[in-house]
Amino acid sequence: MYFAPVAILVSSLLCAVPLKVHARSISTRATVCNGYSEVCDPLIIKYSLRSQGNVTFVGAHDSYAVSSGSVAANQDYNVTTQLNEGIRMLQIQAHNSSGVIHLCHTSCVILDAGTLSNYLSSVKTWLDGNPNEVVVILIVNSDNLPPSQYATVYQSVGLDSLSYSPTTATIDGSQWPTLGTLIDSGKRVLTFMDSNADFASVPYIIDEFSNIWETAYDVTDQTFNCAVNRTGTAGNKMYLINHYLDKTETLFGLTFPVPDKSLLNVTNAVSGYGSLGLQASQCGAEYSKYPTVILVDFYNYGGGSVFQVAANLNSVTYVPHSVSPAVTSTATSSGSNPTGSPQSNDAPLSVSGNPLNLGVLFGAVLCGAMLVL
Repeated sequence: MYFAPVAILVSSLLCAVPLKVHARSISTRATVCNGYSEVCDPLIIKYSLRSQGNVTFVGAHDSYAVSSGSVAANQDYNVTTQLNEGIRMLQIQAHNSSGVIHLCHTSCVILDAGTLSNYLSSVKTWLDGNPNEVVVILIVNSDNLPPSQYATVYQSVGLDSLSYSPTTATIDGSQWPTLGTLIDSGKRVLTFMDSNADFASVPYIIDEFSNIWETAYDVTDQTFNCAVNRTGTAGNKMYLINHYLDKTETLFGLTFPVPDKSLLNVTNAVSGYGSLGLQASQCGAEYSKYPTVILVDFYNYGGGSVFQVAANLNSVTYVPHSVSPAVTSTATSSGSNPTGSPQSNDAPLSVSGNPLNLGVLFGAVLCGAMLVL
């Protein structure tokens, strides 16, 4: 199994802890961390733009949103395939569906990928089979559910025992643990939530915007910028760049954004106008450190280029490897999944080629819904 350089994980999440912490004996339990022996101890790596140990990894935007028959999909392959191919940050959008947490895109009538429990069970199974890997989960808490409700799901699938709990709700960007520390401690899951996190009740569900800032999302032109979006000032936080390009679609006279798949090979590219590599390097120059997360749609477009970008930022030699091929959209009324990328949850609802589904989409748009978060 290949573990991409990108997988190197969160150090902004893995930023340099005081020297005395890292000057430990070379003999730690973890000799390989997220695929690379070099990144267990961040002092080994030298960077021109950032502090030692600050690394970049690739995240899957709406990682649950998998369908060949829905314009609301953001990925071609399910979470297990994503992790196998090098994704180490999983963004999900959670909704309350009759008292159960489901992963839905804006509305569960547009795309319902099934329960959070089923999704996290797949993540737990993968982690059990890959003991030297660290995974970050970012929850978009769409219905402002209490963290205790998420904790119940984490406990039911066994992820609570693998989850890292910081000592305080807000952590300086230089004080996050290293990959080696996380792996040695057995706390290999870091969970952030965009709203309603409560450190006192569930310390391992960490408030995102106290610790991470983001660039703009739902961008519809190729001039991706590096301005702080939604979170005030950058300070010494980790940061995430939303590098996925949308285009506008019009339905019944209403306009809304969907992923621009026609330009994905450009958007996910290592260099050039509108590329992931260009935005990441520009943001690195502007903030004197590279992003902790580069969040993308359809990571497999570009044949691994998103992982090469992360390797370049991490000063690690990129080893080309095969990623799953792009899936040609075949919209059906049943919303079937592409061959080789089965969802572990319920099949999403197609919104293409079916009058009933188009009507559902129209109703959601009328309610102010957006297809892409």
